[in-house]
Amino acid sequence: MSAPGHEHHDEHHDEHHDGHRDGNRGANRDERRAVVRAGLAVGLATGTYGVSFGAVAVTSGLSVLQTCLLSLLMFTGASQFALVGVLGAGGGAVAAAATALLLGTRNTLYGLRLAPLLGVRGWRRAAAAHLVIDESTAVATAPASRGHERTGFLVTGVSVLVLWNAFTLVGALAGTALAGSPWADPRTLGLDAAVGAAFLALLWPRLTSTTTRLVALAGAAVALGLVPVTLAGVPVLAAGGVALLVGALVRPASLGSEGRS
Repeated sequence: MSAPGHEHHDEHHDEHHDGHRDGNRGANRDERRAVVRAGLAVGLATGTYGVSFGAVAVTSGLSVLQTCLLSLLMFTGASQFALVGVLGAGGGAVAAAATALLLGTRNTLYGLRLAPLLGVRGWRRAAAAHLVIDESTAVATAPASRGHERTGFLVTGVSVLVLWNAFTLVGALAGTALAGSPWADPRTLGLDAAVGAAFLALLWPRLTSTTTRLVALAGAAVALGLVPVTLAGVPVLAAGGVALLVGALVRPASLGSEGRS
């Protein structure tokens, strides 16, 4: 039989343990909600500029149906813009597809980074592959998503998928309705810059040290230098190559250490 003092101590210990556990669960819920909010915010911001792609695609010669199928099946904004950009400039279908494929190869690198974080298998892995885009990767790999990578990936990927396709339809219908007017060209409204602006918004918070800023500037310089002399998509791949080269030569710890000092 336990002494009364011991019983009181055990009850106090159990209450303390339960309170600590409840506190951890509460903190975990708060972190999860923050990740969900971030994913939805990125999904909304990204999905809405699908209207730009829809308008650009129909003015480049695609039908509304072709435009919507492209967003649904390809579902990688930069490659989609590259494809319709080549078509709009008078290029052939083969050249347009090759350019989009070149630009889309970055998603393979994203998949390699995400696979161990998401831990999906079987048919779910194939379904998740369709959601591997710039935005879902950025949210899933953000420091704030640690422990909730799958949530960040799925919320962002699904919200972008739904909104991107919905606004692609809106843009395609609007572009068709405005055909022949000065407003038919998305460049008149500055919508052609939407993708670059959104990608910059995703990149900017990651430039936390002198090293990462220098890498970004070097990549931008390489891309700008190649724009006049290469096919669309090649400058982006070359800029990515700069980042990969630096990542291979510089220890990962040093890339963020300056920003934390």
